[in-house]
Amino acid sequence: MPASFLIRKLGSIFALSGEEETALKNLPIQVAELGARQDIVHAGERPSRCFFVQDGIACSYKITGTGDREILNFHVPGDMPDLQSLHLDVLDFSICTITPCVIGFIQHDALHALCERHPRITSAFWRETLIDAAVFREWIVNARREAYSAMAHLLCELVVRLRAVGLADASSCELRITQSEFSDALGISTVHTNRVLQELRAAGLIALKERTLSVLDWEGLTSAGDFDPTYLHLRNGSGTTR
Repeated sequence: MPASFLIRKLGSIFALSGEEETALKNLPIQVAELGARQDIVHAGERPSRCFFVQDGIACSYKITGTGDREILNFHVPGDMPDLQSLHLDVLDFSICTITPCVIGFIQHDALHALCERHPRITSAFWRETLIDAAVFREWIVNARREAYSAMAHLLCELVVRLRAVGLADASSCELRITQSEFSDALGISTVHTNRVLQELRAAGLIALKERTLSVLDWEGLTSAGDFDPTYLHLRNGSGTTR
């Protein structure tokens, strides 16, 4: 079902009724498969549709005047990274795939009609955009942390977000993000990124092998990252992996 992860994500932050879930299932969705590192939308575009990630990992980013990329957020299945385009005419950032992705596009007209018929879904979308803003705030704070702590925080966040949509178990998840992409998200070099990951491994906090992240010591990782999941505003309030 194309909308399954969209429903999972919204359901993790907002109590949807059966009728509202059915309305989301019945949305006209155009599914597209994209390869890794392909732009989905560009800064400056005037989109007539939104999209959600059905499979894979994407990221929002901006390019500096000197050509450097700053990753603003990673997007996991269920996320709607450009939902604000419903009300903002021009995008001020770009979104691209990190891994091969399956993307579900929904025309703005269909989303406006859905919100008119189901006002509580409007509230769910509003909550989604507010949580996106909370994540952006947390990433700004994370930029002030030392690289070791910042990486630990980012890994904690990704595990919790993937668990919220059923893509991480008690101690591990697939995490197909390269060291170069981590470095663009944290604003450090790839050499520094490699060193920090090695330090987290040496501390017995994580194992990272064949694109699988295993958390060996959740309490230790959250302590290293100064991680408090409150800003993700999950309905169950869960930020643990136990």
